[in-house]
Amino acid sequence: MTKEKIEKLIAQLTLQEKIDMIHGCGCFTTKGVERLGIPPFKTSDGPRGVRKEFETTKWKEIGLSFDFVSYLPCNTALAATWNRALAYSTGRLLGKEARGRGKDMILAPGINIMRTPLCGRSFEYMGEDPYLVSEMVVPVVQGIEENDVSSCVKHFAANNQETRRLDVDVEVSERALREIYLPGFEAAVKKGKAKGIMGAYNKLRGTHCCHHDYLLNEILRKEWGFEGITVSDWGGVHDTKEALLNGLDMEMSVTDNFDEYYMAEPIIRMIESGEVDKKTAYAKIDEKVRHILNVMNKLHMLDGERKAGGYNDYEDKAALRQTARESVVLLKNDKEILPLDRKKIKKLLVVGENANRQHAPGGGSAEIKSLYEITPLLGLNMLLGGNTEIIYKPGYFNEDIGNIWANTGDNENGQADSLNQDNNTTQSSPEPDVKAKSEEKKRRQTEMNEIYRREALEAARDADAVIFVGGLTHDYDTEGQDRADMKLPYEQDRLISELLQVRPDTVITLVAGSPVDMSAWLENADTLVYSWYAGMEGGIALAEVLFGDVNPSGHLPETFPLSEKDCPAVALGEFPGGDKVSYGEDIFVGYRYYDTYDVATAFPFGYGLSYTDFVMTGIRAEVLEDTAESKSVKVSFDVSNIGSRAGAAVAQIYVADKCPKVKKASKELKAFEKIYLEAGEAREVSLILEREAFTYFDEEAHGFKVDAGSYMLLLAKNADEIVDITEIEFKNS
Repeated sequence: MTKEKIEKLIAQLTLQEKIDMIHGCGCFTTKGVERLGIPPFKTSDGPRGVRKEFETTKWKEIGLSFDFVSYLPCNTALAATWNRALAYSTGRLLGKEARGRGKDMILAPGINIMRTPLCGRSFEYMGEDPYLVSEMVVPVVQGIEENDVSSCVKHFAANNQETRRLDVDVEVSERALREIYLPGFEAAVKKGKAKGIMGAYNKLRGTHCCHHDYLLNEILRKEWGFEGITVSDWGGVHDTKEALLNGLDMEMSVTDNFDEYYMAEPIIRMIESGEVDKKTAYAKIDEKVRHILNVMNKLHMLDGERKAGGYNDYEDKAALRQTARESVVLLKNDKEILPLDRKKIKKLLVVGENANRQHAPGGGSAEIKSLYEITPLLGLNMLLGGNTEIIYKPGYFNEDIGNIWANTGDNENGQADSLNQDNNTTQSSPEPDVKAKSEEKKRRQTEMNEIYRREALEAARDADAVIFVGGLTHDYDTEGQDRADMKLPYEQDRLISELLQVRPDTVITLVAGSPVDMSAWLENADTLVYSWYAGMEGGIALAEVLFGDVNPSGHLPETFPLSEKDCPAVALGEFPGGDKVSYGEDIFVGYRYYDTYDVATAFPFGYGLSYTDFVMTGIRAEVLEDTAESKSVKVSFDVSNIGSRAGAAVAQIYVADKCPKVKKASKELKAFEKIYLEAGEAREVSLILEREAFTYFDEEAHGFKVDAGSYMLLLAKNADEIVDITEIEFKNS
C-alpha cells in the first residue's frame, strides 16, 4: 500500500475510529476498523517467548492447551553467548512463534543497562555494556521482524530498577544518557530498523518516559528517524495532554475500563472543552494513526500477503539448545575436575533445589507456558542414559510461593496488582502485621534446611561425584521487585561451604539471571559454572558442558562484584533512591567503574574459561580514514587454539584514550568476535573500528566528538586480562 493510499485511509476514518486505534481495547489489543479492512493490532509479551493467552478484556488465562510455546533463554543468557548469529536465530524463532500465535507485535527484546546487579529484571536484559547490547539487539530485532511481526524494544529509557518503578524520577547527565543508556535503542532503530519502541514506567528529569517529548519526539523521531510505533508500558501513561502531544502512539494498560484510558474518551473531552487546540489535536491523532498504519502495511496486515508463522516446531529446538550451550560460563576449573568422565562415575549425587526446578512460569511478564522445560536433573539423567545411578537431594528448603504475577483461579488481575506502588519495592523486612507469619515461615525454613542439609552431606560421602545446582529463582529475579542484597537465599552459603568440606571436588553450578555474592565459599571451590535461565533446553545443555560433550564458550555480559556495596550505583550514585534517584556514577557503570577506580571484583566483565587454551597475540592496526567526519581503523590479530580439543574464543577489543580531554573510563569495549577453532588451529582475525569507537558525548556541543591524539587498542580475553596492545593516532578532530 502506498503512502497516498494510507493517507486516503486516514481521511475516511472517524475521530472515534482513530481514538480506538491508539489505545487498548483489550488486555493486549486495540480495535480495528472492519468497514475499512483495518484489523485490530495484537501484542504479546515477551522476551523469553510468547506469553500464555488471556481473555480479551480480563487478566484471566483462558486455560486451554493451544498456547504452550517454546521457552527461550533469557536475554542475559543470550548476551553471554557473545554470538550475533545466535542472537539472530533466537529472534527469528521468537518472531516465528509470535506470528504463529497470531500476534502483530512481540514485546521484546529488553535492553536496559544493568546499572546494579540487584535489579529484579536484570535477567530480561543484556548486561552492563552499551556496545555489547547494541551488537546483540540488532540481530534479535532483525530475526523477529523477518516474520512480519514487529519487535518492541524496551524500556525507553533509563529503566534500571524496579523499586518505585512507576514514579521514580531519574536524574542522569546528558553524557551518561547518550553514552550508556541510549546506544542500544539507537542501534535497534538505525541498524535493526525496529518497528516498535516501548516507553518506560519511570520518569526522566521530571517527566514520565511514556509521554516524554525529548525522548520520543526529539531523540527518537527527529534524531534517529524512527518511523514505527511508540507503545506505552502497560499502565505507564499518566497525563492525557502529554500523551497526545509528546509522541506516544499507543496507550496500553492493565485495567478493563478501556474507554477511560488517557488516550481514549478523555482526548475527545479535552478537544470538546477547548483545552487543546482542535487542529493541533487532530494532527497529532492522525500522526499516531499514520505510524500504526505504516507498520501494519510493512507487516502486510492490510494487503493479505502476510507470512504464516508456526510454533513448537521440533526442528527449532536444536537452535535453542545451541544458544543454551554457548551461554554457559565456566568461571573456575582450578584442578580440571571438569569435564567429568561418565565412565568413572557410577553414583552421582545432585544437590540443590534448582536442579529440579522449572523457571519458565515465573519472573513477571516474562513468564512462559512452556511446552516443556528440561531441568538440570532431567538433563543429567537424559545424558547419562542409565549407566550412572543419580541420587537427588534438595539440600535446602524453598517454601516461597513466588510468581506474584500468577493470573489463575480467583486472582483475575494480578497484573493490575503488580502496578500497586507498594508492590514495587526492594526486598525488606516484613511489616509488623505479617511479622508473626514471617517468623513462623523462618522457623520452618530453618528446620527443613537442617534436615535437607544433613541428608545431602551424608549422601555426598559415598558418591563418586557431587554436583550442586543452586542460585536464584524468580522469587528473586522478578519484575516489580529488586533484591535487597546479592546473598544466596535459603542458607545456600552454609550448605555449599559444608559440602566443600566433605567433598572438596564438588562441582558448584549456579542458575540465576544476575550476579550473586559468592564470598562465603568461593576460595574453597575449585569448580564453578554459571548457567542462567537458559530456556527449555537449558538442563541438557548444562549436562553436556559438565560432561564434556560441549566445550563451554560463554563469557560474562556483566561484572560480578564481590558485594553489592562495590557496585558504582551504590558507591558513587544512589540505589534505589527515593522520589528521585541520582546517577552520580555518571558514565562509570560496570567495568568502566571497577577498572577506572581499581575496585576488585569476583569475576570481570567478559570473563569465561574453556576446556582448551587460546593464545591471542600480534595486534596491529591501520588507520584507513581520518577526517573530521569519518574515522576507520582496521585491527588485526592472531588467535591460536593450543589445547587438545575444539573450542571457541571470544576476542575483545577495548579502546583507551591516552590523553583524554574529558574524564573517561580506563577503557571501553568497542569490538569483539567469537572465533571457533579446532585443536591446533590458528587464524588471523581482522575487525573494523568506525568513528563511533572513539567518540564521547560533548555536552556543550550536544553531539558525539572524536579528539585528535593517540589511542591504545587493547586485545583482551576479558576486561581484566589484556594480552596485547597497539596504538594509533588521529590527526584530525
